[in-house]
Amino acid sequence: MRGVFRSLRYLRGYWKPAFGAFISLIIVNFANLAAPQLLRILIDSGITPLNMQVVLQVAGLLVVVALVRGLFFFLQGYWSEVASQGVAFDLRNQIFERLQHLSFSYHDRSQTGNLMTRLTSDVDITRNFVGSGLIQLLSGIILLIGTVTILLRMNPLLTGLFLLSVPAMGLIFAVAVRKFMPLARTVQEKLSALNAVLQENLAGIRVVKAFAREPYELSRFERQNQDYLAHNITLMKLFATFFPLVFFIANLALTAVIWVGGGQVIGGRMTLGELVAFIGYQGYLLLPVFMLGSIGTMMSWAEASSRRIFEVLDAESEVKEAPNAYPLPPVQGRVTFENVTFRYAGADQDALQSVSFEAQPNQTVAIMGRTGSGKSSIINLIPRFYDVREGAVKIDGIDVREVTLDSLRSQIGMVLQETTLFTGTIRENIAYGRPDASMEEIIAAARAAQAHEFISEMPDGYETLIGERGVGLSGGQRQRIAIARALILNPRILIMDDSTSSVDAETEYKIQQALENLARERTTFVIAQRISTVRRADKILLIDNGRLVAEGTHAELLECCELYVDILASQFGAREEVNAAVEEALK
Repeated sequence: MRGVFRSLRYLRGYWKPAFGAFISLIIVNFANLAAPQLLRILIDSGITPLNMQVVLQVAGLLVVVALVRGLFFFLQGYWSEVASQGVAFDLRNQIFERLQHLSFSYHDRSQTGNLMTRLTSDVDITRNFVGSGLIQLLSGIILLIGTVTILLRMNPLLTGLFLLSVPAMGLIFAVAVRKFMPLARTVQEKLSALNAVLQENLAGIRVVKAFAREPYELSRFERQNQDYLAHNITLMKLFATFFPLVFFIANLALTAVIWVGGGQVIGGRMTLGELVAFIGYQGYLLLPVFMLGSIGTMMSWAEASSRRIFEVLDAESEVKEAPNAYPLPPVQGRVTFENVTFRYAGADQDALQSVSFEAQPNQTVAIMGRTGSGKSSIINLIPRFYDVREGAVKIDGIDVREVTLDSLRSQIGMVLQETTLFTGTIRENIAYGRPDASMEEIIAAARAAQAHEFISEMPDGYETLIGERGVGLSGGQRQRIAIARALILNPRILIMDDSTSSVDAETEYKIQQALENLARERTTFVIAQRISTVRRADKILLIDNGRLVAEGTHAELLECCELYVDILASQFGAREEVNAAVEEALK
């Protein structure tokens, strides 16, 4: 139960409502324990001797006890809910914050649906135990101790007779909880898998419809849903098997008490009121026994969920700031790779092997290579999304591992191949990296990205709301907004991962013209899929199987590198056109 006990520590931040719930709990239980004694007085001193005054007095006291119990039961529930919701609030915030700081490699290995389940369902199950289960546990313990104490004082024989059944019930509960705990964890994992299928389907719904794969997706979801249902039914079988046994044993004990106790009443060794009170207390004794059994089940759920929560909170980021990390000073933009070797987590081979090059300030560097050659790995290492295995990545001679991540990434602008926009206005998306940017700066960035014209034509201009992931905009419009979002940072280093792949030739030409002016003041890395981008580059890095096989200008590589010519022919046009370009370069 380490996960449960660890989650209870979060109550320290909400000790006032937790303490109020505990005090209310004690008062409720004292009221519960007082009620059978009042019934005993009512029967023995009021009803049996036909004393109406005692009947009225005890009835009035029972009303007062009921009011007190009702009031403090409400306060107990309210304050425990306040405390548990606070714990859930803190857990959700901490999980989300942790996810923001975990490295790309963690997210590469994790399914989005799985993480969403931990942030929602697992937190809610843990909260339910902290707010309800813990209160029931404390209430059960107090009620159990108080009831046993009173019963022993009232009639030790009947108490011992009933307590003979407790070990059998406890054994049944222990076996049930032991079987329940691993099943509860499995059920949560099946729920995570179900959510992962759902998330993937919703994220790729356009692809599903484009390929008419709705039947396949339905069957895939149904299989996961069936698996989840089957494990839930297995859990219910545990309840259906074990709890009737407990009720049967409890009823046997109650029958024995009524038989022996009835004989004592008839024999004059016990009053009728005492027997009624004893049976009432026996119900209170059964209540905590059943409560503890139910709590055991709830704790199993909470333990399974809390362990999944703390798996995220305890996850270590593979990209960590050094203890003595310092802010990166304003950079000129010289980027150096020194014998860099890099491998993705879980991969069998290196993505980059002994790569060395240097990009000078204000240069435009194009990165070329076949699919899977390692182009994206290079640009991911510059802002330190991953750490190198060997060698070093340096900016102005400073190893990126020596500086704080915020100061490093704030001086790097990125336009990724997969354009991601957020729900909100166009203005908010452009200013995402600089929320304090003025409207003039936002418009200037949009003009530079050739986005101002189409934004101005929209009904609400820059205040136009866009849907999730930029729904409502064309691919080219989304990319131009993403370029404006990078440019508003005025970065010294600009990284563009195939960022003009979704725009037409005319728009690309306009963007390239704007970027040529901007590139004079910054170091630009481009993963290009169009020959026009390659021709304008000051330097081209040719990557093959994770190795830098050649570097130089377009003309230089045409003259000396057959692989470069092959890639141009395969990606940008017919070999005859490339051969003509080679001949022209050799003249």
